[in-house]
Amino acid sequence: MENDNINCWEFKGCGREPGGKNVSRDGICPVTIETRANGIHQGKNGGRCCWAVIDSYCNVKGVDGIPGNFLTCRSCKFYALVKKASELLVVA
Repeated sequence: MENDNINCWEFKGCGREPGGKNVSRDGICPVTIETRANGIHQGKNGGRCCWAVIDSYCNVKGVDGIPGNFLTCRSCKFYALVKKASELLVVA
C-alpha cells in the first residue's frame, strides 16, 4: 500500500483491525470501525484521523509508552505523515 493513504493500523502494525492478529488479546481498536470518519484525509474509517477518535489504542496507551492524549499524538510519526500529506494538498 502506498504511504499516501496508509491507515494508522497498517502504519503501526498493531493488529487491532477487524481480523487482525491481536484482536483476540486486545480487542478491535475503535479507529478501525469509526465509520463517521470514513474518507477523512483519504483514510478508511478513522484510519487517518486516529487522534480524534476517543478510546483509540494510542489515546489510551499513549505513544511510546507515554500516557495518551492529543499532545502525545502530535509527537507520533503517523500523525506527522498525515499532517505533511494534508499540507501538500492545501499547497497544491
